[in-house]
Amino acid sequence: MPEGSRWPFILLASCFLWWAIANNLTDPLVKVFKEVFVMNTFQASLIQLAFYGGYFCMALPGGMIARRFNYKIGVLLGLGIYASGCFLLYPAMAVERFAFFCFAYYVLACGLGILETNANPYVLALGPEESATRRLNFAQSFNPIGSVIGIVLCQVMIMARLPHDESGQLSISPEQKTDALGTVIVPYLSVATILVVVWILILFAKMPTASEHDKHVHFFDTIGRLLKNGNYVFSVFAQFCYVGTQITVWTYTNFYIPEQLGVSQEVALRYHTAALVLFGCMRWVFTGLMKYFRASTLLVAASVLAAIMLLCVIYVGGMVGVIALVWTSGFMSLMFPTIFGLGCSDLGEDTKLAASGQIMAIVGGAIITPLQGAMVDIWGVNKSYLLPLVCFVVIGIYGIVGRKHE
Repeated sequence: MPEGSRWPFILLASCFLWWAIANNLTDPLVKVFKEVFVMNTFQASLIQLAFYGGYFCMALPGGMIARRFNYKIGVLLGLGIYASGCFLLYPAMAVERFAFFCFAYYVLACGLGILETNANPYVLALGPEESATRRLNFAQSFNPIGSVIGIVLCQVMIMARLPHDESGQLSISPEQKTDALGTVIVPYLSVATILVVVWILILFAKMPTASEHDKHVHFFDTIGRLLKNGNYVFSVFAQFCYVGTQITVWTYTNFYIPEQLGVSQEVALRYHTAALVLFGCMRWVFTGLMKYFRASTLLVAASVLAAIMLLCVIYVGGMVGVIALVWTSGFMSLMFPTIFGLGCSDLGEDTKLAASGQIMAIVGGAIITPLQGAMVDIWGVNKSYLLPLVCFVVIGIYGIVGRKHE
């Protein structure tokens, strides 16, 4: 890593941790909102539509900000909007309306969309091109740490404090609604306070600007070139499938495990935590393996193994299915940064808007999660995992095609 880039890299790597906390705090809350607002799985999963819809809407503006100004401005703007969305959960709690919660999560995710659009390519720009994908995988290794923190916060500060029935399942009466919603927002307000401190540190830090000599966006010319790049277009679709799969696997873990093992929601979250720890550990393992194997080869292998795990989840079930579901997270760990790195390689000045497309693909979480929620309502949670299984097949095919462009 070039001289003077270490402190900027540390600050950027911390951002990967902060946005992971928000993502993993939100996933288990589908179950909570289902109980609090008395709705079916599909309706409750609309919170994910609001969340990942925010990513979709602001990813492209985030790339235009990077092109017009620089990555640092984009990171600061993203962090600021992220913190504002967290604070908006307080008035949402006061009015006790699901729509207001959806709006707060939408604003929060708009900040995350801008933040990720700028932070990911910023890491790619902090060193030589030949090590860019590996460097991004290393930065993304801090993401699972945030994931574990997020799920632990959810378990300790939310789930453990919500009322349960004698069997250990969530049971929230109308009289307990206000207290339950107050419990939900406490971790977000705590994170928002920390984000303010991080924002100040980045503001005053001396960081490479990585700005263009030409400040004009050249939007249509850039989009035209990107749409003609088959590798890039396929990478965006693969990213759409991956993010949707990640969110569904983690969201419906909290439905699958209690059903398969007959345990409480709190116990199910322990398995969820184990999955996130494995996700983090395997990210470091895969980053190390990139010294010896091509990134595309590892992507294909991980996709095949993840698909095998989901076959066990769907058709075997029980403890074997639960263990397979946990291991699915391990094999997912390298997918996002590897698809991002392969898709954005050799794009030159088009990289900033190209990164927007990769982050817009996060809308897969907004579309695939409710689709699987509808499948849960109709066919049950086991068979609903056929949807992410198909997505892993698509990701594996991209890994094969991406070898030609690596």
